Amino acid sequence: MDNRPIGVFDSGLGGLTTVAELQRLLPEERVIYIGDTARTPYGSKSPETIKKFAGQIVDYLIRHNVKMIIIACNTATAIALDDLRKKYPAVPIIGVIEPTVKKVVNDGCTKVGVIATKATVSSDVYGKELRAMAPDIEVHSTACPAIVPLIEEGLTDTKIMELTVQHYLDSFVKDHDFEHLILGCTHYPLVAGHIHKLYPGLKLYSSSEEVVNEAAEILRERDMLASGSEFKDRYYASDMSDNFIAMVDMLFKDTDFKIHLLMLEE
Repeated sequence: MDNRPIGVFDSGLGGLTTVAELQRLLPEERVIYIGDTARTPYGSKSPETIKKFAGQIVDYLIRHNVKMIIIACNTATAIALDDLRKKYPAVPIIGVIEPTVKKVVNDGCTKVGVIATKATVSSDVYGKELRAMAPDIEVHSTACPAIVPLIEEGLTDTKIMELTVQHYLDSFVKDHDFEHLILGCTHYPLVAGHIHKLYPGLKLYSSSEEVVNEAAEILRERDMLASGSEFKDRYYASDMSDNFIAMVDMLFKDTDFKIHLLMLEE
């Protein structure tokens, strides 16, 4: 048993979908969540900048004695995961990409689409990981840079979001004719409803869901599951926007929480 909290971070609000999934699957676990809302989105930034930002957040979480860190950001996973694991080998650090890839391959998919940020698509991390596990798999990726800023502005359930999703996916789905789509950003489950409406034949893979399944497996194997923890979940944002507060209200409306401002180093 280990009642220390799990650290979870993202470039902004999207990682809250991972926290919600964590609370659904492992309700005894407590979390420290950091949303880097002042510097979102990461997807359009350089690899050096992404590594710097992710390193600052992980340093903070380590200082606060977390037992595990979930990088609930595909961009940070793609760019910074390996370096962070080398720096902190004693703490399990898991990203959202490998668990999602495992699920897709285990399901026997032969052709898959990936939507993600520019940085994640440019790194081809999903393609590399998928082909490493299934050399014959056909992978098609496209960047959807406007989706994250619209979510961060609170425009998720709007016509403009539906049109944005359609703008990115119409020709992508038609041209490549795949039936399985990886939501390669933890923000994207928040627009899954639009995708289902527009493309009902697609099976969606949520990186938020798969990383929590991986976390649960690791905690069970290491006898680190929590039980009766008195620790209170903590939510931090580097910019206390109204949108962040509204997102926490929406996802955790029955939870007693406080949101704290966290000034991260520049």
